[in-house]
Amino acid sequence: MTTLGGIIALPDGSTVKGNVSFTDRIARIEESSSAGHDCILPGLIDLQVNGSDGFDVMRATPESLLELGRLLAREGTTAWLPTAVTAPIEQIARSHDAIAEATELSRASGSQSAAILGMHLEGPFISPLRLGAHPKLNLEPRGDSFESVLAMQSLKLITLAPEIPGALDAIGRLVARGVIVSIGHTNATLEEANAGIAAGARMFTHLYNAMRPLNHRDPGVIASALAPSPAFAALIPDGVHVHPEMLRLAWRARGKSGMLIVTDKVLLANAVANPGGSVGRGRASIRDGAVRLADGTLAGSIISMLDGVRLMIDKVGVTIGDAAMLAATNPANLLGAIDRGRIQLDARADLIVLSRALELKAVFLGGRELA
Repeated sequence: MTTLGGIIALPDGSTVKGNVSFTDRIARIEESSSAGHDCILPGLIDLQVNGSDGFDVMRATPESLLELGRLLAREGTTAWLPTAVTAPIEQIARSHDAIAEATELSRASGSQSAAILGMHLEGPFISPLRLGAHPKLNLEPRGDSFESVLAMQSLKLITLAPEIPGALDAIGRLVARGVIVSIGHTNATLEEANAGIAAGARMFTHLYNAMRPLNHRDPGVIASALAPSPAFAALIPDGVHVHPEMLRLAWRARGKSGMLIVTDKVLLANAVANPGGSVGRGRASIRDGAVRLADGTLAGSIISMLDGVRLMIDKVGVTIGDAAMLAATNPANLLGAIDRGRIQLDARADLIVLSRALELKAVFLGGRELA
């Protein structure tokens, strides 16, 4: 059994100074005034990873997805959703199959790779008015294309626009099949967004980005995301996609129980010498702290989940315990993964240890420390 001591982040956002003991599961949590000053957090869970380190989820083999998972784990992310984006249905199906195979390989090998918890499909059922960096291959969620997506057994989360024809019926069918629906890449009015929530949507994808803008006479989808609801507001905390003041606004509106953070990172994250690459509908490069197409359109981030935690603490003023909720507990709750994303008895011993300066000191996956 391994024991770590320090400031322990608990599932409700509070912290306690003490020791946590574990094998593959957490066996004991004890308060101790002499436990030290490291911060012990649950492993971080990223719901939106398009790629990193030169790996692109849309083109990845099962083996390269496992390698990407190993790299994510070394950043403190212990579970993730590989994210496919708008593309021909046949290409999405190939990505789905690679993700499904990688999931099985990871379970079979017991490899020290961040766990794949399913696929996030961002598109193609999105608004043609809010494509962002996506190609113009958007579809309505009905007919053969939708049936093909609905049949994808590893599909865990899907981003769609609730205002497009057929969307509300599609949300109901997806939810009935156990798929989590997120509202995003949308030109929805306030009423249309609220209808999506009523139909079963439980998240907003990268709030503020690729959405109808907030207006005091036309509140739109952003007002729906900032209001109390069962749908989490997901944000990209890189300081580029969302200005820190707007992150603070979301924090004041939704608080620790109503929001979560994602990276939306793409293959250029951690790339050597910023070589550029194909992202979404065109070539992209890193400029001004994020990935952009040639016309300046944002096409993803280059941060890790831990970078996001640091920004939320430094720029927004959340506590370390609250940040753990945003980056681990809330994503786990959304996925229904009740044994992940929390430090409590019998939960998986997926843990990260940070210094007082929030530097990553150790990562444990199922109780095993990464070398």
